[in-house]
Amino acid sequence: MELDHTRPLWRQIAAEIIRRIEDGTYPLGSRVPSTLEIAQEFGVVNATAAKAMRHVREAGYTRGEVGLGTFVADPLPPSEG
Repeated sequence: MELDHTRPLWRQIAAEIIRRIEDGTYPLGSRVPSTLEIAQEFGVVNATAAKAMRHVREAGYTRGEVGLGTFVADPLPPSEG
């Protein structure tokens, strides 16, 4: 995915992660990439990736488990769009 630098990067990354969850790329209950992995994949700093992942979590698509990582929520919230 190529990022559009005229729009907030964290919003684009969050939307892509949510799309991957909704289309099953990241199945229910599966571990999602870490903030560092997201930052590396999209070529952004960790703070941008963390903000994107925080939005995904706050939207109800993921849940964190201390010491284990972040996982796709089951069930998912209603679709954002």
